[in-house]
Amino acid sequence: MLAKPSHRAFLRFYNPPHFRSRLLPCRYQSTNKPTPWRNDTTDPPSVLVEDNYSRHTVFTVNFFRRFLKFSAIGLLAVGATTWTALLGTHMWVEQVELAPELDDEVRKWEWNLEAERWSGGPAGGTDPGLGFKGRLAARSAWIAQHWGAGSGTRVIGSKAYSGRSRSEGGLNAVEVRLEFAQDFLNIAINSALKNANSGRVRPEAIAELIARHANVMERMGTSDALFEARSEYERVWAGLPGRGTDAARIALKLGDLNRRLNDSDEALAWWARAIQLTREGSNGALASVPPTVPESVPSSPLAQRTLVSTLVSLSAHYATSGQLSQARAIEESSLDLLRTIKQPDSLESATAPQALHALYVLHRSSLLSIHLAEVTHALKEQPASSIQWLTRAAETSERVALVLTGLPLIHPDAPQSQIPHPPSSETPLLSEYDKSYSMRHPARSLLRDARRSAAEAWNLMGILVEGSGAQGSAEKALDCYERALGWAGVAGDRAGGIGRAGEGTLETEWKTLWTNYVRARDAVRKVGS
Repeated sequence: MLAKPSHRAFLRFYNPPHFRSRLLPCRYQSTNKPTPWRNDTTDPPSVLVEDNYSRHTVFTVNFFRRFLKFSAIGLLAVGATTWTALLGTHMWVEQVELAPELDDEVRKWEWNLEAERWSGGPAGGTDPGLGFKGRLAARSAWIAQHWGAGSGTRVIGSKAYSGRSRSEGGLNAVEVRLEFAQDFLNIAINSALKNANSGRVRPEAIAELIARHANVMERMGTSDALFEARSEYERVWAGLPGRGTDAARIALKLGDLNRRLNDSDEALAWWARAIQLTREGSNGALASVPPTVPESVPSSPLAQRTLVSTLVSLSAHYATSGQLSQARAIEESSLDLLRTIKQPDSLESATAPQALHALYVLHRSSLLSIHLAEVTHALKEQPASSIQWLTRAAETSERVALVLTGLPLIHPDAPQSQIPHPPSSETPLLSEYDKSYSMRHPARSLLRDARRSAAEAWNLMGILVEGSGAQGSAEKALDCYERALGWAGVAGDRAGGIGRAGEGTLETEWKTLWTNYVRARDAVRKVGS
């Protein structure tokens, strides 16, 4: 018979060691009871709150540290990108836009001598003697003038004047690009003057920069700007030897500026100097005033273009000042002289520089024809004579514009007839002119002027035909006005519509052309009904 287990054995059986450890606290085991806080001290701390505060502080510090780091990296990246783009743009202007002319044919017809000069001389670019600041300013002036500056188009007032305000009215608005260009040119000129004594600056560099600044001021067109331009051109003239084509071109500029400033005597004196300087063998002798048309043309292409432009300015002065007899004599003699200039057998087969020179002379002859037509009409002669001169001017101007754009002279839909090509006011310039730095600007200006003179000739012809009162004059006048609008305007929103003035056409001129067209159109409709 088994012995009855004792009480201790029973407890060991029902309370094994691992179970007892859960019920009985160990010597060093916590009882999970909070330690009472002493009443005479501060409030009991919260471990959870302190932990949250520390974590939030660390997070905020890390956030701002990362923000400043990435902001600095971003600023450095933007600054490096901006500096690289700026440096690349200036190097493009220096090496490409202001590169020296290497085409022998362009140099033969002296278009390289007519190109803008930005202090670099025959080597092109800008003069190293200007220093980093001066060269940067000169290139910035080129960029502002040719590529624009900012989104605005006009600025009120200008800082370009040397403290001598002559305008009696209020402030005048000028183009932003011109304002920035003249400001940068002033910096370049000051740099050139500062380094002039060092011997590193080309002697002609300062005169070239001053001439560029005068050209920008002339383009502004305000009274103060014209006075400033005249003063600067006189400064350039004082540094020239008084002979050569460069001096003749400056004299032509001064004559045109004095005419715009209503100083007729000075204008005639400068034009006389320009004509004298274009003559071969001229040694700076005094020119006769009033100027006369020479008996022969110079052999230099640039001298020929300078002479022709001077004769056009002289003709316009006499015609607009009421000296009709002198104007007619100058115009007839000038047209006879221009006919002696040898033209290529075919403009289409001639080289681009030669064709551009021939087209330049042809366009100036069309301007002289328009002047002669107006003077003939003012002298109360038969309208047929004026219409004949206007017809010649219109056809010549249209030919110049069509050749520059590569379009045929005859309508492409009727190649066997004599129907002229329709007006092409939106056709771009031929690439062979547009890609040449020396010929680009003269060709663009010539194309714009040819379109304007064609529109003017057709409009004046329409006025004379309409006023004749002959049978069918209304229809003929309407045709003239339509062709004038075609050369002066560009297509509107609707297909084939002419809705607004084109490049080089003032809004007032466009409104006049449109008014004449509407009047003739209504007259034709009235007769037809």
